[in-house]
Parts: sequence; structure tokens; C-alpha cells
Amino acid sequence: MVKFETVLERLKDILSKELGERRVYNKDVAQALGISAENLSMLKKRGKMPLREILDFCAKRSISINWLLYDQHPDTLSDTTQRYIYVKYFKEINASAGGGAFNYETKMEKIALDREFIRIMGLNGQAKHLEAINLIGDSMEPLLKEGSVVFVDTSQKDIKKGGIFVISTHMGLFIKRVVLKLDGKVLLVSENKEYAEEEVDMESIRIKGKVIGAVDKI
Repeated sequence: MVKFETVLERLKDILSKELGERRVYNKDVAQALGISAENLSMLKKRGKMPLREILDFCAKRSISINWLLYDQHPDTLSDTTQRYIYVKYFKEINASAGGGAFNYETKMEKIALDREFIRIMGLNGQAKHLEAINLIGDSMEPLLKEGSVVFVDTSQKDIKKGGIFVISTHMGLFIKRVVLKLDGKVLLVSENKEYAEEEVDMESIRIKGKVIGAVDKI
């Protein structure tokens, strides 16, 4: 993965074309990413990348995030060959310990992910059914951090063997570890032990898919 300084220069190259080939400053990049110039400066000093904002930036411009994270030539920015896999990203959907909604009418964008990134993330077998949403709240920490972009395999809805799933309830959208009990009840378990387990009837929930990966917001 390339350094943040390199990513920053590549973002400037893109914005330069959008802004009329003029010189682009860090404040222009910050504005394009939707963060403050001060925040960008702090992240640059720490060598940390605002990954979620970069994902949004790439999605809006149909740019492969692999160009920013790996050593690709700018001419491959719009490459739509089989080298890339496009994942539905519902950036306005949040799943948490409370609230949210999984509405397929919600505005959706596509993230172009390089197959090497898919391989590194261990998502190869699920790529066809992958969707991405945001995680808010700390109920699944330390396993899943607040602000992460979570990848969901919508083809996996069988909870018999357990796992972490996206669950729709009358209270909203949740990401929880799911345990099916012998009596048919379902336990919704948080990784953060400050949150109590919740027992629900199977009929009161809908399984939207299994969480198979996440990228932390740094």
C-alpha cells in the first residue's frame, strides 16, 4: 500500500483536471473529501488515510480505489475490464446498536475494487453478492470499529452455524452475532460486553446477509 503523501498527490492530479488544470492545494483535497483542512493536515502528519471519504470520492468519479492504494498508472483510472469488481455501496445506510434502515430504494453507488484487494480481504467467493454499508456505534468493538465500511454477503442468510449478520427489526438495522437456540429463539450478541444479549423470536427479525469483512475508518 502506498504512503498517504502519494495518495494525496494522486487526488490532486484528479482534482486538477476537474478544476481547469490549475494548481491544487491540500485545502482543495480536504474540501473534495468533505473534511476540514485542519483534519487533513493532522491525518497527513500521522500518515493515516480517511478511507471512508476516499471511498466516497472514488465512487462519485467511477475511479478504482486500487489506483490510490496501489502503484497503478493514472491511465487505468477508468479501466472497466474484469480486473475490477463493482460492489454496491449504500453510503446513506448505517447499521448499529440502534437505528438505521436497509431500504433498497436508498441511493446507491458502486465501489470499484481491484481483485487483488478482494483477495487480500478474503472476499473472493462472495464478490457477486457483496454489498457495503456503514457501521455506527461501538456495540461490536473491538471486532468491528465504529465508522467501518462493512461488507455483507446477501446470499448468506442461514444462521444455524452462527456468525455475524445484518438484521432488520422493527427498531431498525443491527449488526450482531447471531446464535440460534434449541428452542427456536434467537440470541443477538454484541462483542462489546457492556451491551446485554437480547433474545428475540425468529419471526420478528429478517436476516439481510452475513458480515464477511470490514475496512476500518482511520
